[in-house]
Amino acid sequence: MRSVKSLIAAGAATLISSASYAADMAIAPPPPMYAPPPVVEDFGGWYLRGDIGFSNQRVDRLNNVLDAGNTTSVQNNNFSTAGIFGLGVGYKLNNWFRGDITGEWRGNSTFHGTDRISYPGGVGIDTYRAIKNEWVVLANAYVDLGTWWCITPFIGAGVGGARVAINGFTDQGLANNGGGALPGVAYGDNAAKWNFAWAAHAGIAYKVTPNFTVELAYRYLDMGDGVTGDLRTFDGVNTINNPMTFKNITSHDLKLGVRWDLSSPPAYAPPPLIRKG
Repeated sequence: MRSVKSLIAAGAATLISSASYAADMAIAPPPPMYAPPPVVEDFGGWYLRGDIGFSNQRVDRLNNVLDAGNTTSVQNNNFSTAGIFGLGVGYKLNNWFRGDITGEWRGNSTFHGTDRISYPGGVGIDTYRAIKNEWVVLANAYVDLGTWWCITPFIGAGVGGARVAINGFTDQGLANNGGGALPGVAYGDNAAKWNFAWAAHAGIAYKVTPNFTVELAYRYLDMGDGVTGDLRTFDGVNTINNPMTFKNITSHDLKLGVRWDLSSPPAYAPPPLIRKG
């Protein structure tokens, strides 16, 4: 009988010891269903861009050395709308700042102008015609002003150079000296010159995908002066160095652009959920 009691006591002690050991063991957490997404950090990266648009151009006035002695001159000058085609490469520093270098061709724009000149002894009316185009290279910097529903407004500025070409210039004059009309036509040789150019930008960008963005932008562009070659009469007479100068050519441009981001990381996708049993 005593041996039975001893056996029971030993079994109870063993059970108590096993229960205490199990209580001291750490409970392993359940296995995770998938790894947490990585922390998205601010990053920079290269991008390519392309732009198309149209221009609305202005010129302050036309000057010629032969008009130096005139008393008054009233001008009405207009350019037709021209297409804009550009390419560029840029770098995005972070979510706020980016910059790019762009080159663009600004297509042929027809120029029409009239000039009413008063001079000693009479009044003259000149009618001008020409074709103008440009190559423009700019280094631009932009500030993105925040993003809402994939839409990002931005502002920017650029500096660079513009090659302004004036072709096919004609000046048809009609002078009235009180004794009848005396018509005359002058022609300007084709000429081009490089000028300092600067621009101001404003617009909105829409991120279609992580790597593809569409822009709608306004730009004010100052391209400096344009000049013709020497003016000469229909029979080739040219007695003085007298090119016509287009003073301070500017443009209000509307552009549609696209950007391809070359450095965006792929979007994170969690691994598929695996069930057992």
